[in-house]
Amino acid sequence: MDRLIVKGGARLKGTVQVKGAKNSVLPIMAATLLGEGQSVIQGSPDVRDVHTLLKVLDALGVRGGRDADGTVRLEVQDAGPTLAHYDLVRQMRASICVLGPLLARRHRARVSLPGGCVIGVRPIDLHRKGLKALGAPTTIEDGYVVGDAPRLHGASVFLGGPFGSTVLGTANTMMAATLADGVTIIEGAACEPEVADLAAFLNKMGARVEGAGSPLVRIRGVERLRGATHRVIPDRIEAATFMVAAAMTRGDVTVEGVCTEHLGAVIDILRSAGAEVTTSDSACRVVGPEKLAPVDVTTLPYPGVPTDVQAQLMAMLCLADGISVVTEKIYPDRFMHVAELQRMGADLRKEGPAVIVNGGAKLSGATVMASDLRAGACLVLAGLVAKGETRVRRIYHLDRGYERIEERLNALGAEITRDDDGEEARDKPKDGEE
Repeated sequence: MDRLIVKGGARLKGTVQVKGAKNSVLPIMAATLLGEGQSVIQGSPDVRDVHTLLKVLDALGVRGGRDADGTVRLEVQDAGPTLAHYDLVRQMRASICVLGPLLARRHRARVSLPGGCVIGVRPIDLHRKGLKALGAPTTIEDGYVVGDAPRLHGASVFLGGPFGSTVLGTANTMMAATLADGVTIIEGAACEPEVADLAAFLNKMGARVEGAGSPLVRIRGVERLRGATHRVIPDRIEAATFMVAAAMTRGDVTVEGVCTEHLGAVIDILRSAGAEVTTSDSACRVVGPEKLAPVDVTTLPYPGVPTDVQAQLMAMLCLADGISVVTEKIYPDRFMHVAELQRMGADLRKEGPAVIVNGGAKLSGATVMASDLRAGACLVLAGLVAKGETRVRRIYHLDRGYERIEERLNALGAEITRDDDGEEARDKPKDGEE
């Protein structure tokens, strides 16, 4: 398997263009199961998760693919299959987004429980709660979510959970409700921009969705949906990763093609840490300080600090002159990168759902392992500022969500190479690891 070898010491400088949002394009691709005719989705990133979902959809009778320019063209040509097999769904959690569309359009589904990043317990009880309210109760049989729904009906359902709202659960319920009889009201809906982007696509298909992006979403069901053309929003997590990299390396980087209104919490953290951040409607320039200041960080549902940026911010705070506290309110066990940062010399102490970061320690290159997508990004960023070389293994996680990240960082002045690290077959991804 591939690894990245990161040489520390470079100050990043220049301009980088953000790709389309992975977390937006995946549920939008799943939504094509609902429609008749071809859908054209523009701006999709060239990442493993997109290609994996294309395989899932192909097995469900949706034909098409991704063009070199990032355009995904999809059309339902066989509305018969209702099985999303374990061998594909295990590779990423977003595959669960086919559940709602299958029950709404094909009236039955057998979808494997999803895999994805190993970041703690991620139940789908709220997905099932939303679908049950619409008339589609499900059971768990042999590791599959199984449901029959002769006809869905509108309902009111509350989807808030102990750690906040559910993004994919909101997406599943919203997609199913578009073809249900009557009106559905989702209270406690996820407010993330990716949910609003999905709603925009559904409305172009002929759906009647109101309020997406707020805690209260109203969907009036329609008889049928058609294919549509849509451009996905920029990836705010990728943008944040490059912005943190600029701050860490005392760099000067302009991140273009962003929605800066989606990045308010991250910008606030960077400014509090001493970075100079200037924004326009579609670009954000970050100039890193000579010395970073400590900052307390708490992840929260949107518009709070995204859990998907927690690891990258922790890497940055390892350099700050003082003590920071990073608290994880979404996935309390999402700290597998802590041990890897410690291998590089970071002074970290986990205390329940929080990590005490005693900043200022000099990081040194080491061989580390990416346990999940964002942990991989964290370790690459740490390698940029560590003394010597950092070898990041299992970067298939990174490839799930970042398009050729090493090439784009190298264009900013980094020194990163990709090669085969010679891992034996026993070290390759096991079921559910990807």
